[in-house]
Amino acid sequence: MKISNFVRATLTAASCCLSVLAISTSAHAASLVPVDLELSLLVDVSGSIDSNEFALQKQGYVDAFSNANLFNDFISKGNLGKIAVNLIYWSGATQQQEVVGWSLIDSVATAQNFATSIAATTRSFSGSTAIGSALNYAAPKFFNNDYDGVRQVIDVSGDGSTNNGADTATARNAALALGVDTINGVVIGDEFGLKTFYQNNVIGGINATGAPAFVLTAQNFQDFGVAIDQKIKAEIKPTSVPEPASIVGLLAFGAIGGSSMLKRNKKFQADC
Repeated sequence: MKISNFVRATLTAASCCLSVLAISTSAHAASLVPVDLELSLLVDVSGSIDSNEFALQKQGYVDAFSNANLFNDFISKGNLGKIAVNLIYWSGATQQQEVVGWSLIDSVATAQNFATSIAATTRSFSGSTAIGSALNYAAPKFFNNDYDGVRQVIDVSGDGSTNNGADTATARNAALALGVDTINGVVIGDEFGLKTFYQNNVIGGINATGAPAFVLTAQNFQDFGVAIDQKIKAEIKPTSVPEPASIVGLLAFGAIGGSSMLKRNKKFQADC
C-alpha cells in the first residue's frame, strides 16, 4: 500500500510539473514579439585586423543602420515591417561577446538607435580566428530572445580562415540543425582560399526566395561598408542574391533539410 501511494503521488507530481511546463511554455511563446527576421551579425575582431580596420568595419554597420533607406525601402516592406538584430564581436575559441543585444527595429528611429549602440561599442578581443566557436556561441541566442522570427539568419564577416576553436563546418551544420535558416558571409581582402573556405565551411541553408546561402567579397576594409550594406539589405528583402551563390550552401542545407521544421518550435526547445 505504501508503495502504491508513493507511485500515485509521484505520478501526480509529474503530471502537475508537465502541466505547469506546458502553461509556462505557452505563456512564453505568447509573449514573444513576431518579426519578419531575426538577424545575428558576427564581426571578426581577430588579431589580423588592426585598429583602423576595426573602425572601418564598425562604421560600415553604423552607416547601414543609420540610413533611413534601410527601414523605408527594406524593413518596412516585410509582411510585419519589423526585424530583430544583435551584434557579436568574436575572435578566438573562448572570445565572443554580444556587444549589442537583441533589438527591435520597427522604425527609422529604432534603426538609428541600433546604429548608435554599435558606434558606442569597443573592441573586445584581438586573438585567433575561431569561426566555428563564434557560430556555436551565436546560434543558441536565437532560442533565448524575446522575438519570434519568420526567418533566422546569421551573418558572418571576417578576413581569415579558422585557425582555432571548434570545427567550422561542424558548427555550421549544428546551427542549421538547431533551426537557423541561413548562414551567409562577407570575406574581406584577398587571402588565398578564403572565399572557398567560407563556401565550404561557413555558409549554409537557404534564403527566403529559396536561393542558397551566399558569400560577398569586400576587396579591402575601405570597401567593407558597401558590401555589408548590400548584404544586410539582401537578407532583409532577399529579392535576389547579390552574386552567384555557391552550390555548397545548397548542399549544406540538403544534408540538414529538417532545420526549418525545428525552427517552428524554437521556444519550446529553449524552455525544455
